[in-house]
Amino acid sequence: MTVILAIHAHPDDIETLGAGALALLSAAGHMVTLATLTAGEGGSTETSPEDTARIRKAEAAAAAALIGASYRCGGLPDLGVFSDDASRRTVTEMIRQARPDIVITSSPADYHPDHEATSLLVRDACFAASVPNYRTGEARALDSIPHLYFMDPIGGRDREGVPVRPDFGADIASVFETKRAMLAAHESQIRWVARQHGVPDQVASLEKWARRRGRDFGVEMAEGFRQYRHHPWPGSPLLQELLGPALLTPLAAS
Repeated sequence: MTVILAIHAHPDDIETLGAGALALLSAAGHMVTLATLTAGEGGSTETSPEDTARIRKAEAAAAAALIGASYRCGGLPDLGVFSDDASRRTVTEMIRQARPDIVITSSPADYHPDHEATSLLVRDACFAASVPNYRTGEARALDSIPHLYFMDPIGGRDREGVPVRPDFGADIASVFETKRAMLAAHESQIRWVARQHGVPDQVASLEKWARRRGRDFGVEMAEGFRQYRHHPWPGSPLLQELLGPALLTPLAAS
């Protein structure tokens, strides 16, 4: 059994960008944890930050439960995720508690500042997690740096609209209905996403993007990922191997 920790900034980010692969991995018997650095308390015009945080954490836990996964929240402020020592220690402790073999996180380049800061924090916390003298809490240091992967950015593009090409993908057609149900668990976001992002149907948008990424791999539906292989992070293709027959390689550029 492999331990997999998926960390993004807000409840519903993982569901949008990585829940299909996580559903496949959980069904294969691996231990999966979903985590967000914030509770997404900014995502409402109808409830207070405190109530919004409570609602959104409950929705995230319900979504995770659909694939037999657990959910954790780091408690950093929405729109207040920054790469500083206190935040890095928080994320490092989260990683030490989960003791993952694989960490999957947000893209280094994305439209949202919290997404980008989360990516940087998680990358650096993976390194720090195996440093015993970097003290964070009760959890002991990891024996080694975990494998690190990035999900797609929203819409597959960076802030300037430049496409971000994945290294590989996961064929998620067989689990798309589970992915859909996981996103639908975030009921509080329906009106917020329509207002803030101009997306009147978040679930329909999810399906559109899954099909769009699928075309890059010549399949019906897909999610894209990139591996961080720089020294001293491990470079062996662990996640790719775990995906087995669902592993996809990009079509050659024409």
